[in-house]
Amino acid sequence: MSASPTFKKAIYEQLARIGKAIASPPRLELLDLLCQGPRTVEHLAKEAGLTVANCSQHLRVLHRARLVEAEKNGLYVTYRLADLVVCEFFRGLRVLGEQRLAEIELLLRQFREEPEMLEPVQMKGLLRRIRRGEITVLDVRPTEEYDAGHIPGAVSLPLKDLKSHLSRLPRDQEIVAYCRGPFCVLAKEAIQVLRAKGFDARRMECGIPDWRAEGLPLETGTGQGYIRAAIRRRG
Repeated sequence: MSASPTFKKAIYEQLARIGKAIASPPRLELLDLLCQGPRTVEHLAKEAGLTVANCSQHLRVLHRARLVEAEKNGLYVTYRLADLVVCEFFRGLRVLGEQRLAEIELLLRQFREEPEMLEPVQMKGLLRRIRRGEITVLDVRPTEEYDAGHIPGAVSLPLKDLKSHLSRLPRDQEIVAYCRGPFCVLAKEAIQVLRAKGFDARRMECGIPDWRAEGLPLETGTGQGYIRAAIRRRG
């Protein structure tokens, strides 16, 4: 027996709460950022180019839709995704947009065809090359995002610190930089710096949500950190 019209209407009304909550470019970007790991309101506001007040307002909308959770610690409020399925939902929406919206396809194609861009590195086989020591993989996101989850063997070197550590990078092997995913420009800016200094550098277009979706392993925590890892390699 099919569900009654009243029941179905009530269900769809509840589902529509999620649709209403994400019907905003800033809130979609905040979900994208939170897919990288928990962050304070201040950090999210800075990364999304919002005022703290405006960012807080958007986060409250997401919170009411049960997409994010908040935890207060002293003067600061940290937000995180309510569940990993929220990140999977956002990634599914992103992939759907890439496949069905010609405007997104055009924007991505223009981005990939810029003169300084090379064909992006694919996930397949990357982990094997890392383990063999054939490449150096740089995670150029902020360290907090690296700590929340990163590709095994990747070295944390945030974009803002890249220029001051160029002398520690190997010149005898390929360097692969990655960040938050196809809509993020951190890795693009990193390879511009690296290639301008003569390094063999390419970007990986996929981010941690894509890596996780492929069932590939992740590491958490700070590990050895960039400088100690680089010294260990050279030693």
